[in-house]
Amino acid sequence: MGRLTFPGRLAVQQRVLPPYRAVFFDALAEVCTGGMGVFAGNARADEMIAAGETLVADHTLADNLHLLSGPVYLCHQPGLTTWLADEDPDVLILEANPRYLATPSALRWMRRRGRPVIGWGLGAAAISRPLAGLRRSIRGSFLSQFDALIAYSNRGAAEYAALGFPAEKVFVAPNAAAPRPVHPLPERPAGFSGRPVVIFVGRLQARKRIDDLLHACAALPAAVQPRLVVIGDGPERAALEAIAQHVYPLAEFPGAVHGAGLGPYFLAADLFVLPGTGGLAVQEAMSYGLPVVMGRGDGTNDDLVRPQNGWQLAAEGPGALAEVLSEALADSSHLRTMGAESYRIVSEEVNIEMMVAAFVGVLNHVK
Repeated sequence: MGRLTFPGRLAVQQRVLPPYRAVFFDALAEVCTGGMGVFAGNARADEMIAAGETLVADHTLADNLHLLSGPVYLCHQPGLTTWLADEDPDVLILEANPRYLATPSALRWMRRRGRPVIGWGLGAAAISRPLAGLRRSIRGSFLSQFDALIAYSNRGAAEYAALGFPAEKVFVAPNAAAPRPVHPLPERPAGFSGRPVVIFVGRLQARKRIDDLLHACAALPAAVQPRLVVIGDGPERAALEAIAQHVYPLAEFPGAVHGAGLGPYFLAADLFVLPGTGGLAVQEAMSYGLPVVMGRGDGTNDDLVRPQNGWQLAAEGPGALAEVLSEALADSSHLRTMGAESYRIVSEEVNIEMMVAAFVGVLNHVK
């Protein structure tokens, strides 16, 4: 049986196009028989998001106008409807974000032609005061304009439904950053070979909370303190190395490693830890059969890190992290079982192939 396709042209609007998303868009473009165009601009300088390039989909660079900041941030993408006229898509996917000022004009353009529009987003987290009721009503009214919604996670889908959007029109496409692994589950010995190895991979930024990881490892009994490998570079590297020198000399900082070069590090590790937010390397670590410890974030973490394959931190700070590390490193056999479940999740549930299949299913549903 051949792969499922969408018999039409697809247009996708995004605020920015990070490199990890380009891989997904290329895979999605390959199954759109009429082709696919992406409209996306550049991030704000302080976001440190590099621009990605697609190889299959047509990418038009939007001239993003970033207005205000923080909770009142807005983004305008002039030229969106002009791009739509050039693309002439059968279906349009927009980021389901009311902060994007060009969205209403794009919705009207498609409506005048009787063509469906799908919203895509993280979900709609609870709104706190002030004016929570009014803001909730505005958000629900905004979402009601879409023919369907695609959420990154089951939690996000539930949030959309809670705002009154018809549950039967809400779909989940697991937020994947990596393809299905092509290598088999790595075999590891039942016990640790010397000290257990804990690994982190990612950009060294304050929001990753690597300082918490250093202090948490130092708080463990000496007999179970792991070898800690912190892979990556970034603005916090010098400060973290200085902390490690005084707090946890067992930490190593190999610098930035990418692609196939990460393989030996993942194979030598016993546990992947990301105390903060973000973490594009999590799925790659899971493909090498590693259990995961992550800070609690949006719903994508819920679908990726479960009690069967890891831990989501219930609280911030080195104390809570030390408790989880102590539990994790106390039973190597159980860690191996959890690692096998990590591998199964990214092989069968959360990968780019499954994400593409979910999108194609929604496209054919609304068309």
